[in-house]
Amino acid sequence: MAALDAPLSPGPTARLIARFPRRPSAPVTGGGPERLTRRKREVLALVARGFDNTEISGALGLSPPTATTHVSRIMGKLGARDRAQLVVVAYESGMVTPGSV
Repeated sequence: MAALDAPLSPGPTARLIARFPRRPSAPVTGGGPERLTRRKREVLALVARGFDNTEISGALGLSPPTATTHVSRIMGKLGARDRAQLVVVAYESGMVTPGSV
């Protein structure tokens, strides 16, 4: 992986998010994480902590394609257009909080 492609470290990312005032983001149309299964909520929490699909598969004992499918279906159920919106949903719902990483 090239240095420019490296994901952000979860600790500094959480501290950065905590410094910004909370304001409404673009609405996600599908509802909140409470609509998801327990496993999909686990995947969402890892996405919010900056895990990529390979890291999610390792953390949860899934195959990489299964982790990818979970992320894709979570995006569909929550009406999110990208992983960044999934992170916003996880933080705004209280599922993940700054400093909990």
